[in-house]
Amino acid sequence: MTDPYDVTAVISTYNRSEMLDAALESVLSQQSRGMRYEVIVVDNNSSDSTREVVERRIGEGRQNLRYLFEHRQGSSYARNAGIAAARSDIIAFADDDVRVGAEWIATIKQTFDDNPEVDCVGGKVLPLWLTPPPEWLTRDHWMPLALQDYGNRKLSINRSNPLCLVSANLAVRRRAFVDTGLFAPELQRIKDGIGSMEDAELLERFWPAGRRCLYVPELIVETYVPAERMSKAYQRRWHRGHGYFYAIRRSEEIDGTSTSFFDVPAHLYRQAVTDAASWLLFLFGERSRSFVCEARLNFFWGFVRKRLADYFGAAYRAIVREIVSPIRSVASKKAYAEGQKQPSGDRSRL
Repeated sequence: MTDPYDVTAVISTYNRSEMLDAALESVLSQQSRGMRYEVIVVDNNSSDSTREVVERRIGEGRQNLRYLFEHRQGSSYARNAGIAAARSDIIAFADDDVRVGAEWIATIKQTFDDNPEVDCVGGKVLPLWLTPPPEWLTRDHWMPLALQDYGNRKLSINRSNPLCLVSANLAVRRRAFVDTGLFAPELQRIKDGIGSMEDAELLERFWPAGRRCLYVPELIVETYVPAERMSKAYQRRWHRGHGYFYAIRRSEEIDGTSTSFFDVPAHLYRQAVTDAASWLLFLFGERSRSFVCEARLNFFWGFVRKRLADYFGAAYRAIVREIVSPIRSVASKKAYAEGQKQPSGDRSRL
């Protein structure tokens, strides 16, 4: 029996009902060229009117729209729930704050049909600025905003060209999830947390398994960028969070070195010294280059803070075990000896 749909679009959402309706409109009004698709909205514990927004759309006759509740908090849990519920072999992901292009579904399906060897495709995530961005907010700083534009040519994404394809505009064949696993919860975004890397880690698992990924410039979504994200404070916080998640990830890219101090690779210390010197050098001249160095320093701080907490936490637990274990052993032996000295209940009554 064939799947009832050619593509399943999964939109995970948390407390963004005011944005969700417009996102749904863009997905539900596709010029699909006769391709069958369904839309699954995964409500990740929202406390606003998310469910009402979806049910109102279903009540309007949207038979290809479904509501799914996922109580485990986190973007990976939500997307994985959508994957499990999907009724097609192609699963596309979009965020609740994006507007997909009119031929988004058709482009995804056509790309997979034309490239049967490809298991993952992604495309552009372009900004809709709510206010004019500051001059320093160049493309060098797009990553914290989940923006993505690698140009106007198709690109193979692999170990030799390890670009990220963000899940705001991503589609994957089910077989890739079956063979290599789902989104990793330990690296996920939770609620309004930032800096997570579940998207990048998924692709890093695809490549050694022989799964081929493709960047398709015609696959376009747009996302609103609120003013509060167009600040250096937000960028600093994102890079600290990103460093924290990289410390958890233990990627070959960063941890491949054999030398480390307090579980932090030595090359990160050297890079931090270089970045600190460059930051000071550019601070009173090329401010944009200075902030790039500052961003890397924030990544380093997030990484080091997590690794040191784990390192000294493990050392503390080891010391406690060394102290407590002999005490417990002596106490156990003493209790046993005292039990042997006491007369049995039957003898005490003689």
